Amino acid sequence: MGTLVFVHGWSVTNTSTYGQMPQRLQQQAAAQGLPLTIRDIWLSEYVSFDDAVTMTDLVRAFDHALRDLHLLEPSFACITHSTGGPVVREWLRAQRDTPTRYSTIRLSHLVMLAPANFGSALAQLGKGVLGRLKAWFDGVEPGQRILDWLELGSAESLRLNLDMIHGSDPLDGGLFRFVLTGDRPDRSLYDHLNSYTGEDGSDGVVRIAAANLNASHAVLSLAGGGSGVAAGTDPLSLYLTRGPRCAFKMIAGAAHSGTDHGILASAQPATIEVILRCLAVRDAPGYIALCDAFERENAARDADKVELEPAGPFPPRVHIHDPRSLLILRLADEAGEPLTGAGLLLTAGTPPSPDLMPPDFLVDRQANSHQRTTVSLFLNHTLLAGDDRVPDPRNTRRTLRPAIQAHRPYGALVKPVDLTGLVHHALAQSGASDDLFTALGPHQTTVLDVVLPRKIHEGVFRLTQDLTPQDFSHPLPGALIG
Repeated sequence: MGTLVFVHGWSVTNTSTYGQMPQRLQQQAAAQGLPLTIRDIWLSEYVSFDDAVTMTDLVRAFDHALRDLHLLEPSFACITHSTGGPVVREWLRAQRDTPTRYSTIRLSHLVMLAPANFGSALAQLGKGVLGRLKAWFDGVEPGQRILDWLELGSAESLRLNLDMIHGSDPLDGGLFRFVLTGDRPDRSLYDHLNSYTGEDGSDGVVRIAAANLNASHAVLSLAGGGSGVAAGTDPLSLYLTRGPRCAFKMIAGAAHSGTDHGILASAQPATIEVILRCLAVRDAPGYIALCDAFERENAARDADKVELEPAGPFPPRVHIHDPRSLLILRLADEAGEPLTGAGLLLTAGTPPSPDLMPPDFLVDRQANSHQRTTVSLFLNHTLLAGDDRVPDPRNTRRTLRPAIQAHRPYGALVKPVDLTGLVHHALAQSGASDDLFTALGPHQTTVLDVVLPRKIHEGVFRLTQDLTPQDFSHPLPGALIG
């Protein structure tokens, strides 16, 4: 392998952010006698803390910087951290869509460390609050335009990720993608004013599910068939598309930031070993084999789910690291109009009822500040699936959590605001034969579009042969247009 480019995350102002990772990676490759010769290491210095800078600006500037390298090889490898992952992915899309404008250099390996692929719950907090989070940046104001991209459910991030889900497999084009993320926050960096920094199911900044590129797009829409719904309620059918497979690995004990546990700056041997496994992949069979190996290792990590956090003289705090799912919900009608004010209830069981949903299944809910009908739900996948009893590792006869039964099938009930009028919507519900749980994955994101039909009455437009002036300022709705 020739050139290796490191791309840092958001609001970084010093290349010290890379820590000893470049040097130790090079040393470990040589020590293991791997067929991996890194002849040329380049460290990125890009500006994301200026409010005028957009993601598109970063992509164009990244492409320009690559051209200036005058590489002798036709390809390069890249290791990114946090926002660096989306930056390079946006560049790959721009390179594909406008080949005459962007360089033809090929990216062979994209190793993303803790990438904010679907954004971060922290991004919405704004520059004032984020100014206190030293784990994110030091001494500068963050760039608002990049923060907007990083908000959960942003239109920009969804465009990129839906393009990926419905696009061709990058493996077919010779690109090997890897997502490596920490499995818990660094508790020493916890901000008591912001619980997101200590949230289980995240690395303290990016949720595991939001990093993972093994994602799905689900659509609930009116279609022939839906069954098992009440009279006067539109039946919705579920359509599901899963994206191309991506190698995904959780690094035990790693966090997003910090020199002690940060997945990049701490340059832990375990992280370096996994990166070298990624860079050593040379063909599709090798990539698939590594994907399989990562899945087995992730399953072993999930089985060891109890963390006892020391609390000084007090009993340790107990964390049960259940796999979470991120559900990004968008409500609109068939004309693309957002369903402002509409309510969506998740239901369980038969007959379906919101009251049958498992307790504590909903970890967090956040609406996007620019698209208020886009809401991100952070769900406990284990509680939805059902789970065995969780014993206390200090005394296995004690129970931390009793066995939990699944309440499937899970569905959705949509309650629009406008149930009457010339143009309105009706109550809608997923059919009894569809189980929304099939659209969810542990440590994965699902984008769910709920699309309701518009009820248009003939009173919106009438023709008459009566030439006598008539007042139609209060029209009768009339029958529905078929």
